[in-house]
Amino acid sequence: MESTDRFLSSIDNALRTLSGAVHAARAVPAQPTPPAHLGDEERRLSGALMRVNHVGEVCAQALYQAQALTARTPALRQQMTEAAREETDHLAWTQQRLAELGDRPSLLNPLWYAGAFGIGLLAGRLGDAVSLGFVVETERQVEQHLAGHLDRLPAHDERSRAIVAAMKDDEARHADHALAAGALPLPAPVRWLMRGAARVMTGTAHHL
Repeated sequence: MESTDRFLSSIDNALRTLSGAVHAARAVPAQPTPPAHLGDEERRLSGALMRVNHVGEVCAQALYQAQALTARTPALRQQMTEAAREETDHLAWTQQRLAELGDRPSLLNPLWYAGAFGIGLLAGRLGDAVSLGFVVETERQVEQHLAGHLDRLPAHDERSRAIVAAMKDDEARHADHALAAGALPLPAPVRWLMRGAARVMTGTAHHL
């Protein structure tokens, strides 16, 4: 019965993630100042970058839900579930910011979710140490990706920049926790494959 409940919960999470029916537990980490005016080109750039970040959070929900389902111990399952809750904040923040910018989420979000869920299931089936190693590598890559977005976002788009900076801090902490929990380093070819897949996803989500 417990396994059935977890499976049903993961289905509910998928539906809420893809429908946009998510709510953050933490307030949007933006500066308490009037939002800066963005020109059309700046707004399009911020919208594209936040769409990519939103896709990353859709994938994070799928990955953590799948890895929680396949975790061998209650402690690891709880760690994955708690990380997924924090990623829900990121999902809601980026979704809200997209709306503020007059932009939209990726049209391919169901595909991204399904692919990430399958990868999370595979990582989890290979054992808790490998699953944790996958978390470490994923979060380190996301952290680098967000640092790149901080370099690219318009300097006066303080609202988007505050969101990305807070997300970056959370991702680093998730990686540190997974490492402390006994993560197994992934082989270099696996890390390269993950980077290649991420480039395809981010490149596509920038436009679609």
